[in-house]
Amino acid sequence: MKLTITINNKPVKAEKGELLLDVLEREGIRVPTLCYMKDFLPSGACRMCVVENEQTGKLITACSYTVDHGMNIKSHSARVIEARKTIVELLLSNHPDDCLYCVRNGNCDLQDLAREHCITERRISGEKNRHHLDLSSASIVRDPAKCILCGRCVKVCSEVMEVSAIDFINRGSQTLIGPTFNKGLNTSSCINCGQCIMVCPTGALSEKNHFAEIRDALNDPAKTVVVQYAPAISVTLAEEFGMAAGTDVNGLMNAALRKIGFDRIFDTTFAADLTIMEESAELIERITQGEDLPLITSCCPGWIKYAEEFACDFLPNISSCKSPQQMLGAVLKSYYADISGIEPENLYVVAIMPCTAKKFEGQREEMTQKGISDIDAVLTTRELADFIRLFGISIDKLEAETADSPHGIRSSAGKLFGVSGGVMEAALRTAYFKLTNKEMKQFRIQQVRGCIGRKEAKIQIGDLQLGVAVVNGLANAKKLLDEIRNGRNDLHFIEVMACPGGCIGGGGQPLRKNSESIIKRMEALYQIDETETINVSHKNPEVLALYQNFLEKPLSRKSHKLLHTTYCQRDVLL
Repeated sequence: MKLTITINNKPVKAEKGELLLDVLEREGIRVPTLCYMKDFLPSGACRMCVVENEQTGKLITACSYTVDHGMNIKSHSARVIEARKTIVELLLSNHPDDCLYCVRNGNCDLQDLAREHCITERRISGEKNRHHLDLSSASIVRDPAKCILCGRCVKVCSEVMEVSAIDFINRGSQTLIGPTFNKGLNTSSCINCGQCIMVCPTGALSEKNHFAEIRDALNDPAKTVVVQYAPAISVTLAEEFGMAAGTDVNGLMNAALRKIGFDRIFDTTFAADLTIMEESAELIERITQGEDLPLITSCCPGWIKYAEEFACDFLPNISSCKSPQQMLGAVLKSYYADISGIEPENLYVVAIMPCTAKKFEGQREEMTQKGISDIDAVLTTRELADFIRLFGISIDKLEAETADSPHGIRSSAGKLFGVSGGVMEAALRTAYFKLTNKEMKQFRIQQVRGCIGRKEAKIQIGDLQLGVAVVNGLANAKKLLDEIRNGRNDLHFIEVMACPGGCIGGGGQPLRKNSESIIKRMEALYQIDETETINVSHKNPEVLALYQNFLEKPLSRKSHKLLHTTYCQRDVLL
């Protein structure tokens, strides 16, 4: 039902039950928020979005109040502005004064609000927070002293991921946000996805930095330092340098990495093609034998840790394939090291990933060969941008360069790994060819494309009708797994990505992401698939050469030893 309210002396049409904040935004009026997250139930906890309702004389929270007849709203009255300024000053009163050293300096919501409200002196003083840093996680650093109790991280961890590794602890002035009993993240159910970092408005949550180790390796003459980068990186890095979302800077990134001093540069998409060769063979083998179906993908380390903790009954269903990051690391420290005459212990492999969970994955004991880790260090997209700046490189002034070979040629199918549904689409293209000895007439599989949380399809391959599902966001995965537990049996293959949208929305991507930038990144990957010539993994010449010269064939004994692994139940300590 339509109704009319007054906003800043202007009559405005709105729907009854519509949030006041949404109406204000539609009218082009920006109201600051801290705790508010679109598509989540509002709490009104931070009070930053207060506006004045002259009908009642009260200050009300725009994020949690719905419009009603007769409302007369002042969005920026003197009373409102003073109230918001006081809220920011109260938050700053016990906040650490270390902005110059903070990882979020220049990219902090609290800092922005202080500037916006002209806070240039301290009017309110409080006892500073003295909480200890939590460095226990392999991926995430937690600084409770910088937490402003907005609750965003709690919402995303419980509602999007269904992990609930962190929550509010204690009461009143002693309230904190942290794991159970305020212990380390390493004892919690945290899956290292980093979505909490993406929504944190301050420096309370950040990724664990590997800069020092990488610089030491680059300066060590005994080390050969190589770098690999994930499919999603080239279409997101541009945003860190002020370019339009979805701009593909693959060639410029290669040039920047060479200027930094990496000895070799490889594209992890090569290993995505390698993963498809192994995983499609595994899918066909399981369908033929009728065992451990549905097959579930294993590329996402956040999903793998979730399964180890909360879905261990599905561990037999998960593909034994390592992720592309780990596959390429394993190949580099065996085959590449051998043909290059490098001792594996002197080969230092850096992975650039859109994901904080990849830092955890890189140090898993399953990901080693003779005591040597497949991956030595991981940088997120954000960290890569900082690394490029650290070396004084102007990426926009570089000439595009190509990756090194072998392990530098890729298909566009492998590039699709960066978006939800991409692993499924790439695997189906190759599985179709292996089962029918023909290429698909139409490579684009529209049913599994897009960023929605759950997609399903029936794919006809010869006489076989294949039931497939794609989910992103582990809350969606849990619902699907529960259906299978309750007897659903029409699915053969499931792709799971922990982060909404897939790797393009990963926890290591540029901060302050929005749905528009996610869509632009997705469209860029689909455009690459439309324009490039090698559209299937089984036609990647360097992958075929690797099998001919070293691995023999998919699922061979050598492939299993190097490219596959197993997982087991993981107990959550607290």
